[in-house]
Amino acid sequence: MSDSLSTGLLHTGDGQFYKKFSNYASVPESFPIFLTSVFAFDDVPSVDAIYEHEAEGYIYSRIRHPNADAAAEILAEADGGEDALVFSSGMSAIIISILSFVQAGDHIVSSPVLYGGVHDYLSKELKRFGVDVTFVDFLRGDVEKALRPNTKLIYTETLSNPLLEVPDIRKIADVAHRHGLKFLIDNTFATPVVVRPLELGADLVLYSATKYLGGHSDIVGGAVVGSHEVIEAVRPKLVLYGAVPGPLEGWLLARSLRTLELRLTRHSENALRVARFLEGHPKVEKVYYPGLESSPDHERAKAQFRGGLYGGMLSFNLRGGEREASTVISSLKKIKYVPSLAGTATTLSYAAKTSHRFYSPEERERAGITMGQLRLSIGLEDPDDIIADLNGALEKI
Repeated sequence: MSDSLSTGLLHTGDGQFYKKFSNYASVPESFPIFLTSVFAFDDVPSVDAIYEHEAEGYIYSRIRHPNADAAAEILAEADGGEDALVFSSGMSAIIISILSFVQAGDHIVSSPVLYGGVHDYLSKELKRFGVDVTFVDFLRGDVEKALRPNTKLIYTETLSNPLLEVPDIRKIADVAHRHGLKFLIDNTFATPVVVRPLELGADLVLYSATKYLGGHSDIVGGAVVGSHEVIEAVRPKLVLYGAVPGPLEGWLLARSLRTLELRLTRHSENALRVARFLEGHPKVEKVYYPGLESSPDHERAKAQFRGGLYGGMLSFNLRGGEREASTVISSLKKIKYVPSLAGTATTLSYAAKTSHRFYSPEERERAGITMGQLRLSIGLEDPDDIIADLNGALEKI
């Protein structure tokens, strides 16, 4: 591990490639894109040596390739993990990781406030394969009481989507490990700039790399980070299901990771400014952001998060419902309505109509998602300009 996160991000991820230039007087400053689906060999023993892990090299880009490995190496460094894998999407990273540790007849305990696609997978799709899931409020319920003899893993998010709630990561990890379970946690909203869950006891950290890790709204990807043992349990499933990203996506992800700390610091600083503005606005009923001293999660977040940063995501409830939310969305000038998050510019999403659209009304109510709730992904602009745009739209309701 490097002493500095920013140094690690900038000086990791190309070591194996540069060995090829050991006898050259110069090396490429930018890691190349390896646009090849296969790799050529002179003889059979050379292929055998790679398959048997007796030599370094690549065979077929559906299995692994240099650009995916470079991005994985940088991310492992950033998260303090021994190893990492990158995937073609965040959902493929989550689904394949879960399938690596459960089978028919097993049981999972999960928090209920999750990205909508993950909630659908856990609550509906896994039933088809004989895996049962119990949803427990990790902040107010007793996780340990929900465990069964057939429980295999615990799943949650470091910052829940969309309420930005913060679980006690170390406490959950302790429960998991006392019972011999794996603890998987989605760190998409926070990234290793804000919190390193592995240091708090998580076994596997998951990401939608489409979001902050990519950070420029130009790739779709996923990633997981953990120990060598845990990663090697996931790797065969990644290869089997064919979810390795392409070389261009791997290259773009590695490029973006170089500036992750700079970007997340600005995202976080801007988000706190905007959250404080919204908290004082008469048209806003409630603001969800753990950086606010008024947040019930503030002290827990402060104890777990790094450098006084709380991420670039926040949600807020309007004093009203769908009509007021629609008015705000259509009245914004610079902030666009986007069904995703974590690009360079500030965007807004409407959870009830996008990410959590397929929650039933009862599920939305239990999760605290209302028809007047909007989610902001705070960008890198001047925060005064973000606030001015929001203020103008709020004046329309």
